[in-house]
Amino acid sequence: MSHAPARRLIASASLCAMFAGFSAAIAGGFDLPTKRTDLSETDLKRVADITRPTADFSKAEQYEAMQAGAATSIDPVTEDSFSHISANIPFEEEQNFKLGNALFRKLWVSAPSSTQASDGLGPLFNARSCMSCHVNDGRGRPPEGATSATSMFLRLARAATRPEEEKAIANADVVNFPDPVYGHQLQDLAVPGIAAEGRMAITYDVETVTLGDGEKVSLRRPHYTATNLAYGPLDTATTISARVAPAMIGLGLIEAIPEADILAHADPDDADGDGISGKAAIVRDHRSGKIALGRFGWKAQNATVRDQSADAFANDIGISTPDQPDAHGDCTKPEEKCLEMPTGVQKRLGAEEAPGPVLDLVTFYSENLAVPARRKASFPETLRGKRIFYETGCISCHVPKFVTRRDAAEKAQSFQLIWPYSDFLLHDMGEGLADGQQVGLASGREWRTPPLWGIGLTRTISGHSFFLHDGRARNVTESILWHGGEAEKARNAFSFLSKDDRAALITFLESL
Repeated sequence: MSHAPARRLIASASLCAMFAGFSAAIAGGFDLPTKRTDLSETDLKRVADITRPTADFSKAEQYEAMQAGAATSIDPVTEDSFSHISANIPFEEEQNFKLGNALFRKLWVSAPSSTQASDGLGPLFNARSCMSCHVNDGRGRPPEGATSATSMFLRLARAATRPEEEKAIANADVVNFPDPVYGHQLQDLAVPGIAAEGRMAITYDVETVTLGDGEKVSLRRPHYTATNLAYGPLDTATTISARVAPAMIGLGLIEAIPEADILAHADPDDADGDGISGKAAIVRDHRSGKIALGRFGWKAQNATVRDQSADAFANDIGISTPDQPDAHGDCTKPEEKCLEMPTGVQKRLGAEEAPGPVLDLVTFYSENLAVPARRKASFPETLRGKRIFYETGCISCHVPKFVTRRDAAEKAQSFQLIWPYSDFLLHDMGEGLADGQQVGLASGREWRTPPLWGIGLTRTISGHSFFLHDGRARNVTESILWHGGEAEKARNAFSFLSKDDRAALITFLESL
């Protein structure tokens, strides 16, 4: 293959996309940064030069193996490879990481309890700890056979139906509206004395895809239902979306990417005509209430790691925090008995079940889980696969690299060259992956581009190789073949590669 397609992608990324996202954000009435303010003009040029996609696939790029810059973990690969502290964390901050780790693993119990600092679970919940969903800080999975559904759950929501609701979404005051009885999430567990809301049931249809060379690949199309509902039927307008827990690595670095650099890749109206029209998720920071760029969650509904952590405490475990202070979690008014249950609020410890210091420490831990170093980045087969990854157009959404803010809140995340392979924008992924659920500006066909770093260690860390938002793909090949919509051209290019070229591309992905 020639390098011409890669050159065209580079031109597109460096010229056409530079301003599209800015105008879109401002036109929507949201004042987001249009240029980095943390760098001198000299440093801006340095950053532009080093983040420009390469056209040389004869060798690994400088610093490429260090996916998270100085924060990269170079520890030997084990099942704990996602649980290491960022390598450049100052020694005096290691204690906060260890305390956050202990709280991340902590099993919460129902109230009242003799262990008052640990009670407040639920009353309705999906898990008793953060680690229950993020086993080894890795990726969740759908239940297979007798496997628990703890690391996977059903989001419940409906779209706006009245002008005032549409205005609330347009203003980023809410992302959608809960089921009137079951709330934002189907909780399949409950404390003693009340009934769990229901269970998630999954059935699969098997579809066969024939690749260009005649090889056949079976894909599983999932169908989800909420069964054993304890409080009556779901509302007819409620949509169901299955989600698995994402991996926890590199989150602080993602938060440290300047908004302007992410928005530079947005092209919501496809002004450059390349078929890729990523758009920014505009949300509100939970703590400040200010408009911010969404970058966490399957539909980029959260702006910060703290927002994501508070959401998980509230909806997954039923634990209140300063950012989401309702001690009854996702209980709704029709679930009267749930609202009557005791809470774990201990006034001597704070006004919430997980007071500020607890949320602070869990957030710090989550922000500083290290990304492992690349494996075999300079091997010929890896480099061949990297070239194919670029030439098939994958980097249009899976943007290879960024440089974080020089003035990042945490020094460890400051001015690092990182390789997440994501633009952190929303893309129409086609009808095959559509869940029909609106989340803020994300439609029922749109998903945030997930980062790819660490993808090659999924089996080592999590004991499986299930991918995509609901784990339907059983390997990387199936994951690629589910891509549609804006990614259809890249998916088709992959389908028509030779068997050896497909294998090389997979080798590259498994090195990340």
